Amino acid sequence: MRHFILRNAYLLLVLVAGILPASLSAQLLQGKLENYRPYDQSGINQFETKKDTVPFTGPTLRIGAGFTQEFQGLKHHNSSAGALVSPLYKITPGFNEAMANLYTDFQLADGIHLNVALYLSTRHHTETWVKGGYLQFDKLPFKGQFWSDIMKYTTIKIGQMEINYGDQHFRRTDGGHALYNPFTENYIVDAFATEIGGEIYVQKNGLFGMVALSDGTLDAKIDSVTNTPQNGNIKKNPAVYGKVGIDKQLADRVRVRLSASYYHENSSASNDLYFGDRAGSGYFMVMEKPYVVPASGESAYEADAFSGRLNPGFSYKVDALMANGFIKFQGLELFGTFEHSQGKTATEVASRQFNQYAIDGVYRFGKNENLFIGARYNGVTAELRGISSPVTINRFAAAAGWFLTKNVLLKGEYVTQSYNDFPTTDYRNGGKFNGYMVVATVGF
Repeated sequence: MRHFILRNAYLLLVLVAGILPASLSAQLLQGKLENYRPYDQSGINQFETKKDTVPFTGPTLRIGAGFTQEFQGLKHHNSSAGALVSPLYKITPGFNEAMANLYTDFQLADGIHLNVALYLSTRHHTETWVKGGYLQFDKLPFKGQFWSDIMKYTTIKIGQMEINYGDQHFRRTDGGHALYNPFTENYIVDAFATEIGGEIYVQKNGLFGMVALSDGTLDAKIDSVTNTPQNGNIKKNPAVYGKVGIDKQLADRVRVRLSASYYHENSSASNDLYFGDRAGSGYFMVMEKPYVVPASGESAYEADAFSGRLNPGFSYKVDALMANGFIKFQGLELFGTFEHSQGKTATEVASRQFNQYAIDGVYRFGKNENLFIGARYNGVTAELRGISSPVTINRFAAAAGWFLTKNVLLKGEYVTQSYNDFPTTDYRNGGKFNGYMVVATVGF
């Protein structure tokens, strides 16, 4: 009932916007906000924001949304040994379930911005869920030059929000919002979480730094934590993370960005850094086992919502480092990632680790860079629980896209992904999927 009321309240708000006078409706749907990342094409390659270029004229409400529909033409197989363990879920070309997000941004006061984001319908949760909400302070309501001088370079974010670990989350697909991502899917190991906490940024002359503290979990809980023989007294410790880097415009058409992020959680009842996505993968049911519908009636798409990804299972303890590099020269973009992470579950004694590498090459051309072609390589080598030696997963994707307007994108992709070094007792032994994806997405 709660989700029904929320969803219909927001749909009513959108309908009201449609029948308001044109000038007021434009203010509601397209109002200009301070230090804000647009949900359309103009938000691409925008990372941390500190540009006070919009004068404050009074409280402003802006409604945005993202809608995505995919057509999937993928096929998959495993080795004869893997097939003996388990055949794979039967798939044929067809449309995937459409996904939709809703965004509300409120400029409450000069330099104070409230964001509330909802998943209206996704693969993992077909019902409406609140992704999160946060307050962003680029100015403080205190009088005095001291506070003005501090906030000239400082931003404070407080709430339940998408944590700023690494730069890849600025380029990922998030449920129904897929305009920022030139490709269909996110990384094989997808570092993405919404956690309750606070982040403090300092930015000046292209240099930036951030320190943050969060509860380290997706769901806030006051439940007691069960101890384990392997790790004794498990505590709900906060997660500590931060980022440093440089983002400089070196010439009229040359931009260089380098950043390094670190995330540390020493003890958690359920850390979700690599399992915090409530939307699910863009590749439906690839490399999944046949599904038996449980008594609850949960569908295969919901239960196996992260097809093509790998969750390392660091739910108790995690130390993660991500380094990113970004270069844009005219229409050419190169974006690279190296990630090293180690951790364990509450019932493991020794930590495990993984390394992830990725490189994107995208060339944007045409009027206002409304066309693009691109290629991505993504590889992961990981130590998994229950498997004695490391396994490797490799993905290659080639994509092309066309922005019909700054709000409407049509993109296509060819992808191939292989699973190597999995034991013969694992259904992923000799696994591979490949094929094409066609995606239509809207963001405003």
